[in-house]
Amino acid sequence: MKFEKYNFLPALMQNITNMGFKRPTDIQYKAIVPILNGEDVMAVAQTGTGKTAAFAMPIVHIFSTKRTKVEAFLPRCLVMVPTHELAIQVSSVFSALMKGTGLSSLALFGGIEQDLQVNMLKKGVEVLVATPGRMFDLASQGYLKFQNVEILVLDEADHMLELGFITDMDQLFRRMPRKRQTLFFSATINPKIKDLAYNLVSHGVRIHISPHDPISKNIDHSVAYIEMDDKRFFLEHVIKGYPDSKILVFVRTKVRAERVLKALERVELSGQTIHGDKEQKERSMVMSQFKTGANKVLIATDVSARGIDIPNVDIVVNYDLPEVLENYVHRVGRTGRGDKRGMAISFCSEEEREVLKQIEEYLGKPIAVAELTKDEYEATIDISESAEHDWQSLIDEQNSLEAKQKLKLKPKQKRKKKR
Repeated sequence: MKFEKYNFLPALMQNITNMGFKRPTDIQYKAIVPILNGEDVMAVAQTGTGKTAAFAMPIVHIFSTKRTKVEAFLPRCLVMVPTHELAIQVSSVFSALMKGTGLSSLALFGGIEQDLQVNMLKKGVEVLVATPGRMFDLASQGYLKFQNVEILVLDEADHMLELGFITDMDQLFRRMPRKRQTLFFSATINPKIKDLAYNLVSHGVRIHISPHDPISKNIDHSVAYIEMDDKRFFLEHVIKGYPDSKILVFVRTKVRAERVLKALERVELSGQTIHGDKEQKERSMVMSQFKTGANKVLIATDVSARGIDIPNVDIVVNYDLPEVLENYVHRVGRTGRGDKRGMAISFCSEEEREVLKQIEEYLGKPIAVAELTKDEYEATIDISESAEHDWQSLIDEQNSLEAKQKLKLKPKQKRKKKR
């Protein structure tokens, strides 16, 4: 089937062609018609399968054919997302699909001055893509109202629940019209979000794409048993082994991200970090440089695992295994997107064996093991420029210690007294 079958408006069809879409993916094929028909949808599909376009295309068509004057601070569609980066990405998809239609969208997120965002809301926008924090903040100031919302989209809603917005979201739903269309899209769904969805969706269409295997068939993912203190040597080995590849490295914490970057810099490898302590301007710059390939190694916390469409990520490295099981799916899903193949490798230390077991239970099958012989393991460490047991370094260090020791043991000469 081709997109022409949907009878989209000519301007929208041209935009779809310009964006390189040729035919609907599975999630688009199953979601577009129900959304065009005004039905509620709860969709679960693997990362990289085109979920954003699956709801953005029909929404743009609906608003283009059912024109309504947009009022200040009253969007017609609200798309809620968990992170700044995802807000920017989703809004950019809407903007590209809206060219020539007269419609507008806005990405609303914190970390920047609100004045420009308030001015845009005052002019009126059809589609507002927002993170909960800034959205609730502006709503409390009277700069955002929800009584005109015709379509509500929750993108990666389970992550918003993890961030503790469930109470705020419950209040938000009460302030929206009961007669609205509600759409849920995610790569994973946990019991909490499932209960929430069932309470909000009215006779919704349920769509599951490959629910028994949440990892795309385009991704070759494996695990290597690496001790915690040795992980830096193996990351160095991966980066040097694939010098032209775009590599996304996931760690547990912000502090850990900076430490891993320092370890790379000690062996003269460049990279960048992205996490919650970064200013929004810096985060946007880092994402831009990684997307364009100006920087090829990005070290990230799970803030970047959710729904971010980074073109042509060749390799994902789970330097640390994720504490939240679903995040394994979101992490490895940053590669192998669309029809491209990708590779993901996880470093599992002895302390993380139980986490690995839980991830495999979640996936419903074991993760392939990248076997390393003792000689291969030790050789990887030996060739590292930062190896602590590099023999020449040890010899130099020993010579230096012996020289210092000799100086300490050398008896002091008595000074002759002047007569």
